[in-house]
Amino acid sequence: MGADSNSSDDYNNSVGWNRAGGLIMKTLVLVGGALFLKRLTKSTTRWDHARSVSQSLSGEKFSKEQAARDPENYFNIRMTTCPAAEMVDGSTVLYFEQAFSRTPQKPFRQRFYTVKLCSKEMKCDVELSSYAIREMEEYKNFCDRTKDQRPLPEEIVGDIAEHLTTLHLKCCDRGKRCLYEGSTPPGGFPNSWNGAAYCTSEIAILKNNEVHTWERGYDEDGNQVWGTKGPYEFKPAPASSLKDMSSPLNLSQLNMEKRIEGSFVLQ
Repeated sequence: MGADSNSSDDYNNSVGWNRAGGLIMKTLVLVGGALFLKRLTKSTTRWDHARSVSQSLSGEKFSKEQAARDPENYFNIRMTTCPAAEMVDGSTVLYFEQAFSRTPQKPFRQRFYTVKLCSKEMKCDVELSSYAIREMEEYKNFCDRTKDQRPLPEEIVGDIAEHLTTLHLKCCDRGKRCLYEGSTPPGGFPNSWNGAAYCTSEIAILKNNEVHTWERGYDEDGNQVWGTKGPYEFKPAPASSLKDMSSPLNLSQLNMEKRIEGSFVLQ
């Protein structure tokens, strides 16, 4: 009896230790996995914001629908953006241009954008800055060309000219239509066109890959002296509708476009 009792106790102790050991291992695995996931999430989420903004801005977008609704105030504009180079700090350089949709080969605005993370002390997620281009003629229709027909990345970085504006973007609150939205800092940036003292810019990146932009100029008294009454709404369009240059909308805007000759949008 004594031998049987000792054997039973040993067996029970062994089973107990095995169960306890199993529980401890499971706990360690769960805790370790949670810590690893937290660390992984923390290290990638901030860069994901920058990548998401770059991807959302990239592509061919049009203000065709808005121009059809309000042709007196908005034009059918083609906005094209694409990755151009990478900076040493990890930020992305995007090439950006705008043209009337009927003449995409003649852009009236060309810019470089840099997309990077906001510094940790700033209350934003992504910093979007615009720069002038030194040799604009060499970059016309950059996004429509094959890579072997484009300037080299090192040439692109060298052609980044003066800084124009910077927008601070934040991830939109859950439940809103947008993914990111932001604007220039209070007071905007110096601008002297058409009697302005400064300019402001706002942007909203929507979940359907739509981009809204709104630029305005103000005089020293805070009166708006150039810019539209609301943001431009750029939407991706099916390939079949992009080259519809004979539509009534485009024909009716041929003369209207002359009204903004020399306006800020062409600067």
